[in-house]
Amino acid sequence: MENSKQLLSEQPLQIDIVSDVVCPWCVIGYRQLAEALKQTNTPHEIHWHPFELNPNTPPEGQNLREHIMEKYGSTAQDSEESRVRMTAAGAEVGFEFQFTDDTRTYNTFNVHQLLHWADQQGRMHDLKQALFTAHFTNNRNVSDSAVLADIAADIGLDRTEALAVIEDQRFAKDIREAVQRSQEQGIQSVPSVIFNGRHLVSGAQGVENYISILQQLAEMPD
Repeated sequence: MENSKQLLSEQPLQIDIVSDVVCPWCVIGYRQLAEALKQTNTPHEIHWHPFELNPNTPPEGQNLREHIMEKYGSTAQDSEESRVRMTAAGAEVGFEFQFTDDTRTYNTFNVHQLLHWADQQGRMHDLKQALFTAHFTNNRNVSDSAVLADIAADIGLDRTEALAVIEDQRFAKDIREAVQRSQEQGIQSVPSVIFNGRHLVSGAQGVENYISILQQLAEMPD
């Protein structure tokens, strides 16, 4: 699509995204939205908010296929077909999934604390993208403190401080409160995208649908 469709606004579009880094449709949905924002030349500001997709997952994680089959009652064939769809959808927006029989899902409470810390340095968005890649492309254990500190260091953040943030749990209360706020707003699944604090869109919508949503928002009176 040509960039002739430009959405002009004096104020950047405020976009709040509630998501988790172990949610495959969260990274797909974000990439789709990012492409729509690019194609429509929409000024915007993105703010990420925490959601614990699997809060009861043990520290060692759980085999992803087993987890999905237990949680949704799906079969191994259902799981495989879903992986094919997600891999194709990711490829369309330039994201690589590397699912294996050993792919695991993890508890992300510490992940969200680290993201909160990165936000104070203006690096939450960068760390979020690095964590998506670490988990889904590189199959790294994002519940492991040392791995998380390494990922933070990979994008230029202080590794020692990152490790300390996780070990002393200094942002645990902030994350619990943020998760609770989302729940009180009725958000029960991710990705959930809120435009200008008023318009909630759930799930990965696809580039064309996001373009349509952005165009509708641009035409709304302030």
